[in-house]
Amino acid sequence: MSVACIFCDIVAGKAEASPVFEDEHVMAFMDIRPMTPGHLLVIPRQHATDLSELPPELAGPLFGTAQKMAAALRKSALKPAGINLFLADGVAAGQEVFHVHLHVLPRNTGDGFGLRGSFSWPHRMSLDAHAAQIRSACEFL
Repeated sequence: MSVACIFCDIVAGKAEASPVFEDEHVMAFMDIRPMTPGHLLVIPRQHATDLSELPPELAGPLFGTAQKMAAALRKSALKPAGINLFLADGVAAGQEVFHVHLHVLPRNTGDGFGLRGSFSWPHRMSLDAHAAQIRSACEFL
Protein backbone atom coordinates (compact mmCIF):
# COMPACT_ATOMS: atom_id res chain seq x y z
CA MET A 1 0.00 0.00 0.00
CA SER A 2 1.45 3.38 -0.99
CA VAL A 3 -0.38 5.74 1.37
CA ALA A 4 0.46 5.71 5.08
CA CYS A 5 -2.27 4.04 7.13
CA ILE A 6 -2.20 4.24 10.92
CA PHE A 7 -4.31 1.10 11.24
CA CYS A 8 -1.94 -0.86 8.99
CA ASP A 9 0.89 0.41 11.18
CA ILE A 10 -0.96 -0.86 14.27
CA VAL A 11 -1.45 -4.28 12.62
CA ALA A 12 2.29 -4.36 11.74
CA GLY A 13 3.30 -3.38 15.29
CA LYS A 14 4.79 -0.08 14.09
CA ALA A 15 2.28 2.10 15.98
CA GLU A 16 1.00 1.91 19.53
CA ALA A 17 -2.41 0.59 20.42
CA SER A 18 -4.22 -0.68 23.48
CA PRO A 19 -5.37 -4.08 22.18
CA VAL A 20 -8.38 -5.92 23.50
CA PHE A 21 -8.66 -8.82 21.03
CA GLU A 22 -6.93 -10.11 17.93
CA ASP A 23 -6.95 -13.14 15.71
CA GLU A 24 -5.77 -13.94 12.19
CA HIS A 25 -8.49 -11.76 10.60
CA VAL A 26 -9.18 -8.78 12.87
CA MET A 27 -7.97 -6.63 15.74
CA ALA A 28 -9.96 -4.76 18.38
CA PHE A 29 -8.36 -1.94 20.33
CA MET A 30 -9.25 1.20 22.25
CA ASP A 31 -10.08 4.33 20.26
CA ILE A 32 -7.57 7.09 21.13
CA ARG A 33 -10.38 9.67 20.83
CA PRO A 34 -13.23 7.88 22.60
CA MET A 35 -16.74 9.26 22.45
CA THR A 36 -17.62 7.27 25.57
CA PRO A 37 -15.52 5.28 28.08
CA GLY A 38 -14.68 1.88 26.59
CA HIS A 39 -15.06 3.00 22.94
CA LEU A 40 -13.39 0.29 20.82
CA LEU A 41 -12.45 -0.04 17.16
CA VAL A 42 -12.57 -3.33 15.29
CA ILE A 43 -10.52 -3.48 12.07
CA PRO A 44 -9.64 -6.11 9.50
CA ARG A 45 -5.92 -6.90 9.48
CA GLN A 46 -6.00 -6.67 5.69
CA HIS A 47 -6.23 -3.10 4.40
CA ALA A 48 -9.52 -2.11 2.80
CA THR A 49 -10.16 1.60 2.28
CA ASP A 50 -13.94 1.27 2.40
CA LEU A 51 -16.69 -1.34 2.48
CA SER A 52 -16.57 -1.85 -1.28
CA GLU A 53 -12.93 -3.01 -0.91
CA LEU A 54 -13.57 -5.26 2.11
CA PRO A 55 -13.46 -8.90 1.01
CA PRO A 56 -16.82 -10.52 1.87
CA GLU A 57 -15.03 -13.25 3.83
CA LEU A 58 -13.77 -10.59 6.28
CA ALA A 59 -17.16 -8.97 6.91
CA GLY A 60 -18.27 -11.86 9.11
CA PRO A 61 -15.18 -11.82 11.34
CA LEU A 62 -15.37 -8.00 11.57
CA PHE A 63 -18.99 -7.94 12.74
CA GLY A 64 -18.61 -11.14 14.76
CA THR A 65 -15.76 -9.58 16.70
CA ALA A 66 -17.80 -6.42 17.25
CA GLN A 67 -20.55 -8.63 18.70
CA LYS A 68 -18.02 -10.30 21.05
CA MET A 69 -16.67 -6.91 22.10
CA ALA A 70 -20.20 -5.68 22.83
CA ALA A 71 -20.77 -8.72 25.04
CA ALA A 72 -17.42 -8.19 26.78
CA LEU A 73 -18.22 -4.53 27.42
CA ARG A 74 -21.56 -5.47 28.99
CA LYS A 75 -19.78 -7.94 31.30
CA SER A 76 -16.97 -5.51 32.13
CA ALA A 77 -16.81 -3.12 35.07
CA LEU A 78 -17.94 -0.37 32.65
CA LYS A 79 -21.47 -1.91 32.65
CA PRO A 80 -22.92 0.13 29.77
CA ALA A 81 -26.70 0.31 29.46
CA GLY A 82 -26.44 -0.18 25.68
CA ILE A 83 -24.07 -0.50 22.73
CA ASN A 84 -23.98 1.22 19.35
CA LEU A 85 -22.08 -0.10 16.34
CA PHE A 86 -21.04 2.61 13.90
CA LEU A 87 -19.20 2.33 10.60
CA ALA A 88 -18.51 5.45 8.53
CA ASP A 89 -18.01 4.60 4.85
CA GLY A 90 -16.68 7.60 2.94
CA VAL A 91 -16.02 11.26 3.70
CA ALA A 92 -19.70 12.26 3.56
CA ALA A 93 -20.42 9.59 6.20
CA GLY A 94 -17.71 10.94 8.51
CA GLN A 95 -14.89 8.50 7.72
CA GLU A 96 -11.57 10.02 8.80
CA VAL A 97 -9.22 7.02 8.72
CA PHE A 98 -9.43 5.27 5.36
CA HIS A 99 -9.12 1.70 6.57
CA VAL A 100 -12.46 0.02 7.30
CA HIS A 101 -13.19 0.17 11.01
CA LEU A 102 -16.22 -0.54 13.12
CA HIS A 103 -16.77 1.54 16.25
CA VAL A 104 -18.16 -0.31 19.27
CA LEU A 105 -19.60 2.40 21.51
CA PRO A 106 -20.71 1.67 25.06
CA ARG A 107 -23.76 3.81 25.86
CA ASN A 108 -25.32 5.23 28.99
CA THR A 109 -28.18 7.66 29.44
CA GLY A 110 -26.97 11.24 29.10
CA ASP A 111 -23.55 10.34 27.65
CA GLY A 112 -23.93 12.98 24.93
CA PHE A 113 -23.56 10.65 21.96
CA GLY A 114 -26.40 10.29 19.50
CA LEU A 115 -27.54 10.51 15.92
CA ARG A 116 -28.63 13.95 14.82
CA GLY A 117 -30.96 14.57 11.95
CA SER A 118 -34.59 14.40 11.03
CA PHE A 119 -36.50 11.51 9.58
CA SER A 120 -38.78 11.94 6.60
CA TRP A 121 -41.94 10.12 5.60
CA PRO A 122 -41.63 9.63 1.83
CA HIS A 123 -44.52 8.34 -0.25
CA ARG A 124 -44.46 4.60 -1.00
CA MET A 125 -43.89 5.37 -4.71
CA SER A 126 -40.65 7.15 -3.80
CA LEU A 127 -39.53 4.24 -1.61
CA ASP A 128 -40.37 1.79 -4.42
CA ALA A 129 -38.39 3.89 -6.92
CA HIS A 130 -35.33 3.96 -4.66
CA ALA A 131 -35.65 0.21 -4.07
CA ALA A 132 -35.72 -0.37 -7.85
CA GLN A 133 -32.59 1.77 -8.34
CA ILE A 134 -30.70 -0.16 -5.65
CA ARG A 135 -31.92 -3.57 -6.96
CA SER A 136 -30.72 -2.58 -10.42
CA ALA A 137 -27.25 -1.72 -9.05
CA CYS A 138 -27.09 -5.10 -7.28
CA GLU A 139 -27.03 -6.82 -10.67
CA PHE A 140 -23.53 -5.43 -11.26
CA LEU A 141 -22.01 -6.67 -7.99
